[in-house]
Amino acid sequence: MYFAALLARTEDGWEASDTELDDVETLSDLTELAREHAAGDTDDDTVLVFIEQEDVWFGVVRVDGEEDPRIYVSDAAAASRSSYGEILLTDELLGREPGSGDEADLEDLTDLDGTEDGEPEAEAEDDSDEGVAASDAVPSGPLGDTRILDDLGLSEKELLSLHTDALNEIADALGASEVLETVR
Repeated sequence: MYFAALLARTEDGWEASDTELDDVETLSDLTELAREHAAGDTDDDTVLVFIEQEDVWFGVVRVDGEEDPRIYVSDAAAASRSSYGEILLTDELLGREPGSGDEADLEDLTDLDGTEDGEPEAEAEDDSDEGVAASDAVPSGPLGDTRILDDLGLSEKELLSLHTDALNEIADALGASEVLETVR
């Protein structure tokens, strides 16, 4: 099960809204969606996008005004098997040249767990050569800007220690747990 929400920082605290990601295909689309939900008219508004696949992985995208988005993913390998996670795992984040051809490997991973429109899990295991090559393309574990929330009250060490119920713990550290709960 997936959950996605936007948190926009205002003068009075945080405002939360749940969001559908059905029309979001790229990080640019996601960034534009976040900017549309910015609370004020200034160029330095902060919006956080939370994406979570329950008990598997979570991601945070931070958009500050017109700056490039900052991204943190708790488990890149797990996220790579998700169409929503695939949005966050850009070439830049993965440390590869744009258009390097590794995109095919990442797309192959969305079919390996059988939760997307691919082969069942048992058949995917039979194709071990392809799976190993694809797995090498995306590292296991955290990836991205681990200091993404430092100035908002959640340290790098605290972020890296989060696993289950992570988005609630992040919201609690930001003082936004009540507003996030209203959109859950």
